Amino acid sequence: MWRIVHQFGSPPWVYRFCDRVIPWLLPLTVVALLVGSAWGLLFAPTDYKQGDSYRIIYIHVPASVVALAGYYVMASAGLVSLVWRVKLADTAMRAAAPIGAAYTAIALVTGAIWGKPTWGAWWVWDARITSMLILFFLYVGVMALFEAYENKTIAARACAILSLVGTVNIPIIYKSVDWWYSLHQPASIKFTGSSAIDTSMLYPLLGMIVTFYVLFALLMMLNIKQSLTQEYAHSAWLHKRLND
Repeated sequence: MWRIVHQFGSPPWVYRFCDRVIPWLLPLTVVALLVGSAWGLLFAPTDYKQGDSYRIIYIHVPASVVALAGYYVMASAGLVSLVWRVKLADTAMRAAAPIGAAYTAIALVTGAIWGKPTWGAWWVWDARITSMLILFFLYVGVMALFEAYENKTIAARACAILSLVGTVNIPIIYKSVDWWYSLHQPASIKFTGSSAIDTSMLYPLLGMIVTFYVLFALLMMLNIKQSLTQEYAHSAWLHKRLND
């Protein structure tokens, strides 16, 4: 266990790991995105209430789910950075922030597109939507803090603190539809009891959620590899790796 932890704290090992996994993961992710999108957008049955407008869930829901999970990834990296001073945790935290922000932006935009025919408005100050907007600002805040300080050690600590404080928002997002009056529909996927969505619509949705998770991991590795390439541009191990 400690050997694995030590390896993930080693820039050369992490760089090699990303270098080996990315060429396999990239084509698999592209194929999964194409298959999942076609399955959900073209072949899943039409909803008897919302018609074809509901199909945006195959983008909106996976983006929303992974945006929340991605914040925990970023906050966990922040915790490791703050407590154990692992420099690669700073790199992981910085790598996760723009990806999470992009996922959250996709969730907000697709939610607005879905809301127009469903609620009659592009935007409402609904509890779920408002807390998702706060999540977007938290991601952007972490990105901005990294650039605001010349001393990157201080920047990493500030970002770690912000990311950890921001975790309070995640359960609020999850439970907002239960705690307050909300136009937003409750969760359709339930792990205890039957889901409120037919299996013909559920399976492509689950497939897209898994695909969005894999895409997040792929983008994380690409970002981390790029950061390591810039940070260790003059190191012997990187030159050796690039020349192999």
